[in-house]
Amino acid sequence: MTSGLFISCEKDDSMGVSKTTVYPVITLSGDDPAFVPVGSSYTDPGAVGTVGGEPIDLTTRFVGKYRGSISTELDTNVSDIYNLEYTAENSDGFTATATRQVIVAKTGDLVNSIEGLYTATTRRNGSLLPASQGSSVDMEYILIWKNDDGTYGISDAFGGWYALGRNIANSETPGGTIVANNIAANDFSFPGTLTNTYFFGTANITSLTVDPATKQLVLRTSWTTVPPVTVYEFVITLTQVQF
Repeated sequence: MTSGLFISCEKDDSMGVSKTTVYPVITLSGDDPAFVPVGSSYTDPGAVGTVGGEPIDLTTRFVGKYRGSISTELDTNVSDIYNLEYTAENSDGFTATATRQVIVAKTGDLVNSIEGLYTATTRRNGSLLPASQGSSVDMEYILIWKNDDGTYGISDAFGGWYALGRNIANSETPGGTIVANNIAANDFSFPGTLTNTYFFGTANITSLTVDPATKQLVLRTSWTTVPPVTVYEFVITLTQVQF
């Protein structure tokens, strides 16, 4: 990802004259997104910042999307989808930021663990997302991680229908908890009631089945909207990404 070059003329009121400022440009090196197995090392391939063709220093930080971490160092022991932000500032105080997605995940065997990074194909009340609104097929990505208490968390209990398919910012249904009583027997429970961060209402995960042979999970979530009440049933086929 590259932050665009902008040149602007602005009036300096203290001098009564105009001056030109050249905005920073940031060019990423390496892969975007980058995939990092939990517990492994990560070496940032870096980025180059320039102003008018001349190099400029960059600052960086990692911002975790779902588990709240913000740091100048990547903690590869914590599964999350991170934005690695590169920021440059010119001499006039104008900044530019470019981001690289860094995905840290553990790939569970789906026998002892359902952790993993998944693509999602999601149906709402039996239908895929209409083409006029986007696509709900093979959406990238849904993350499942293991909590310290042994339960599992999922990044979006609606399987990305709004956040990934319709591309509505901050429209996940986070906080879903999955208790794996017996993965091999598809025995799970789902404590707690959820809400969508954009549309609100109340939601509950109702079932989960796991097929280790196909590397797929099928998750079902029921959602009751705010009045006027509508009930939606999401059926989410999650396919584990191998890396």
